[in-house]
Amino acid sequence: MENHQGRQALLDGWQDSQVSRTTNGGSGGWKDGIPGAPTDPFLQQERWVPSFWKKLKKDEIRQEANEQLSLALPMVLVNILQTALLVIPLTFVGHYGELELASAALANSIASVLGLYILLGMASALETLCGQAFGAERYHMLEIYLQRAVFVLLCICVPMTVLYLNIERVLLLVGQAPEISAKSAEYVRYLIPVLFANAFLQPLVKFLQTQSIVKPMVWCGVITVVLHVGLTWLCVHLLGYMGGAVATSISFWLNLLILGGYLKWSNSCEETSIYVYRKEVFSDIGNFLKLALSSAVMICLEYWSFEALVLTAGLLANPQLELSALSICLNTITLNYMIPLGLSAAASTRVSNELGAGNPNEARRAVIVALTISLLQSLVVSMAFFLSRHVWGSIFSSDRELVDYVATIMPFLSVVCILDGFQGVLSGVIRGAGWQGLAAIINLLAFYGVGLPFGLFTAFPLGWAAKGLLSGLLLGLGLQATIFGILTLRTDWDKEAEAAYQRQVQASLKDEIDSV
Repeated sequence: MENHQGRQALLDGWQDSQVSRTTNGGSGGWKDGIPGAPTDPFLQQERWVPSFWKKLKKDEIRQEANEQLSLALPMVLVNILQTALLVIPLTFVGHYGELELASAALANSIASVLGLYILLGMASALETLCGQAFGAERYHMLEIYLQRAVFVLLCICVPMTVLYLNIERVLLLVGQAPEISAKSAEYVRYLIPVLFANAFLQPLVKFLQTQSIVKPMVWCGVITVVLHVGLTWLCVHLLGYMGGAVATSISFWLNLLILGGYLKWSNSCEETSIYVYRKEVFSDIGNFLKLALSSAVMICLEYWSFEALVLTAGLLANPQLELSALSICLNTITLNYMIPLGLSAAASTRVSNELGAGNPNEARRAVIVALTISLLQSLVVSMAFFLSRHVWGSIFSSDRELVDYVATIMPFLSVVCILDGFQGVLSGVIRGAGWQGLAAIINLLAFYGVGLPFGLFTAFPLGWAAKGLLSGLLLGLGLQATIFGILTLRTDWDKEAEAAYQRQVQASLKDEIDSV
């Protein structure tokens, strides 16, 4: 009874304090009222004017574009630097022979598909939660969300570790050669520490990204990669083939420690801290897990579809030529996607911040500007790929047949670049708004219900080979981008801002009450 009275007293007092903040001109995190929203002390009493009917001003567009580019460009570098930690060891391991290189490449693919993609996807839930909390000026909630995410991801790493330890059986079961299976499994086992490092690192990246603190991640990443090159050389020299995996594991932890140390001794996080323990971290794990799993499914379904193309290419009539050409194309797509991925992070941050702050018009403007930037950059890259189609393959190989075959596939890549840029930004908008569950269903339909079946049909019965597989990818991306675009176009941003507000109110109330 006393506990119930204490909780009720806390609730009443907390609401009264928010009324006082609002009526006295203090900021409760909401800068504009929302029509039709329930009367609540968090909302200011000003009548909201639908400014989206007004013509966008040039200075507003310029300011928004500058904000997004200042976020996107560093995040492009962050993504490249983290990818480099996996790729650099391959250049050293490859000198031991084709078997070692193939095994290490397969191990990296396994580690990504069955581990790192999942952790990245689950951490992406923080783009919604932390982004909206930061916009609403509920800074303590960012610390709670960060610690909650780290705890959940560490728990997820346990079954992943069991899978990694038994991956050789899985590889043999799906028909991989025994020698490659054994070497890949050994390499994967030494990558297990990478999982636990990313359980801390990926939530921390999202935590900083949603606060627009991105430059420290770039500098810490640069330092890590520079050290990684020397460390990889040393580990491979001392340990041989396995040294590549050991160096990768050490470098991921090194990246985490450098970034954590920087944040400890700098004043970059003025409103939040990663070193303040929050006991509320265990109070609402169910809701976080629901959003995190939706985010993971949304991202993994898309990424896994690309991996499926590589596996399928090995079954074509001329597997060596088809697989080589498709690998060149997919590596090109992956490299190019770093740009839409950075723009996606910027769009997610801006949309979530503005929705959390109760600014639906600014969120809508952020979407328009992000799509415009993405369209311009994707058109430039697409044209560059098309014009260089006859020489692009020579960057990867001196085989004339392969270079000529790649030239016939490059027009497909030109279209993929445009679709990737479009859907990449829209995916960021979706994460910022918290629509991951719906997006997961759309990705399942687009890639596995339509894209992959169409690709298999055109590749095998119709004999289009690698072009057929890429046709399926194009169809899947096109359908995904179209549905995402319609969904965004029909969005009522007022209701989304109200939903973000309700999410923050409920989360704050629950955590405050549970702490009694």
